[in-house]
Amino acid sequence: MPRNAKHSRHSHHSETMRRDITSLAARLMAEEGISSYGFAKRKAAKQLGVPASEVLPGNQEIETALRDYMALYQEDELPERLTLLRREALELMRLLEAFNPYLTGAALDGSAGRYATAEIELFADSPKDVEIFLLNRGICFEHADIRHSGSRPGPNQPEARLRLEGGDTTIQLSIYPHSLERVHRRNPHTGEVAGRANAAAVAKLLEQA
Repeated sequence: MPRNAKHSRHSHHSETMRRDITSLAARLMAEEGISSYGFAKRKAAKQLGVPASEVLPGNQEIETALRDYMALYQEDELPERLTLLRREALELMRLLEAFNPYLTGAALDGSAGRYATAEIELFADSPKDVEIFLLNRGICFEHADIRHSGSRPGPNQPEARLRLEGGDTTIQLSIYPHSLERVHRRNPHTGEVAGRANAAAVAKLLEQA
């Protein structure tokens, strides 16, 4: 067999495996609530019997496939879920007005699925100020890990993350120093600049729904 033909067949096989991993990883994230793109890719590759290699898709490919999957298979539940997350987030944002809250992530961009978390950025002199504020109002929370895959903390990482578990929703608070309020962070999975909205903008989104 000519060398070029072998190369072509190998490339076609790799591309097919890449698409299969992308589709399965997206389904795992949508149906099992996996939040880590890397873990979803590795799990998909293992289930398909493909060794972790250069055929693994990029996070942006998974992001696109995930949106397509949810639009196709979870279409009926997504609007209701999105509205619930935004409503719960807005209520908390109004309570935390002193810490300049912004909604970001899936609850803002409309990609919130069955297991999505409402992500809110806060800005304070110290994370303790937020913790004391919540405790004084009887709001329970737990500390979340702020590390990313064992990497060293970056200059724009939050000083603390708190998780608030509700009956049907989970809200994650990322607390930054005031000096970082005007810094626009990037989506840790796709590298794109992440959007964010203050309480007035979230209220407007709910009115338009």
